[in-house]
Amino acid sequence: MIRILDELLWALRREGFVVSTPQAIDALRAAVLVGFGDRVTLRDAIAAVVVERRADRDRFREAFDAFFTPDRAHAGDLWSRLRARGFDVAELAALRELLDAAAERSGVTGDAPALAGLLGAESELDHLLLAAGIARTLAPMTSPLQTGFFAQQVMDQLDLPRAATALKRIRAALREALGEERGQALAAALAEELDRARRRVRMHVERTLAERVREPAAEPGRHAESVAFAGLTEAEREEVRRAIRGLAERLRGAERVRRRRARRGRIDPHRTLRESLRTGGVPFKPARRRRRRDKPRLVIVCDVSESVRAASLFMLELVHAAQELFAGTRSFVFVSELGETTRLFADHGPDAALARIYGGGVVSLAHNSNYGRALEAFEQRVAREIDRRTTVVILGDGRANYLADGAAAVGRLRERARQVLWICPEAPGSWGSGDSAMLRYAAAVTRVLVARTAKELEIAAREVASRR
Repeated sequence: MIRILDELLWALRREGFVVSTPQAIDALRAAVLVGFGDRVTLRDAIAAVVVERRADRDRFREAFDAFFTPDRAHAGDLWSRLRARGFDVAELAALRELLDAAAERSGVTGDAPALAGLLGAESELDHLLLAAGIARTLAPMTSPLQTGFFAQQVMDQLDLPRAATALKRIRAALREALGEERGQALAAALAEELDRARRRVRMHVERTLAERVREPAAEPGRHAESVAFAGLTEAEREEVRRAIRGLAERLRGAERVRRRRARRGRIDPHRTLRESLRTGGVPFKPARRRRRRDKPRLVIVCDVSESVRAASLFMLELVHAAQELFAGTRSFVFVSELGETTRLFADHGPDAALARIYGGGVVSLAHNSNYGRALEAFEQRVAREIDRRTTVVILGDGRANYLADGAAAVGRLRERARQVLWICPEAPGSWGSGDSAMLRYAAAVTRVLVARTAKELEIAAREVASRR
């Protein structure tokens, strides 16, 4: 029961409750006093110790009840969770022997961080994540765009990749020892446990950053348009969306005025004065410039992975507006794969289009960004249509997750296009750090426009619109 209460308190910490060591001791004493027979009484006794504000009472009850739901495999270490899945004592004994042998072969001791985090209880991984070494690893993190990079750094420090390698080696041994069906089932359960550990590492990194960048919503002098996208509150996010949609309407209005004037043609003062010589210098009939027939075109591709979600949400609002600003506009989104959204934005409003994109209806959002694959596919899809009238716009943070960056494909597009613009939601000081390939992209494109805030995004949007 002490172990289960310890796991409960760590689950509450993960939900945002601050539970000190003295509070944890008092919670245990309260549980002993009221007993474990009545769950509601136990919940209220622990709440009396842990909950400090009336507003947090409902949230505590939800977290407590969720912890004790029948379908939650929280209790104990790996062995308890596997027993709850239906594996018997003999199967778990065979697994223990194989894990011990794998640890000896790879030089990993029984209490190594990787296996301790995987085989231990949930609270043990929490303890590892709060260690001083992990805190030092996360100290330079300043932006949600760096979440993937720092999560991988923490996983490497916890030796999770080595644990994954060890588990892959024992998969065949499990099938041999337990039979094809049971061995494969146990191997799949271990893979799920490892994925669970990875998700918890990422959640810890995200929570650490959220606590670091949290700002009061009513801070004096704070203007939503000047706040980095990642630091916006929910109310400010809606304010920025309204502002960006207002900008899109203004750009559309300016385009409609431009087109009306283009139908008539602008007045040519030089020709008007020359022709007025026939009428004694009085310009009875204004001469107009001839319309240009080569309409500019726009091709846009936007990263919609989790690391740039806060920025790409607003950028795609402008992608929707760009369909009217340029003739023959084509738009694409990507994470690991590339998908075209031209018809989606043409047939639906921005809310419906964005809901489908972020619902995974265009490309899968479950993977990390693969810029090399996406940009190569983008080049194959559009290269034949790119000419000197075409402006290519790429929106993304340029963090390639240590995979191929596709900068050569961007360079080849630059040779064919009028220009290639890159809109980046990350400050230049972060380019080239970790898995960032932005320095190589900056060398391949015509110009990089930084858009960390709504104000900077408006400047970038006007820059793109001026290319008509």
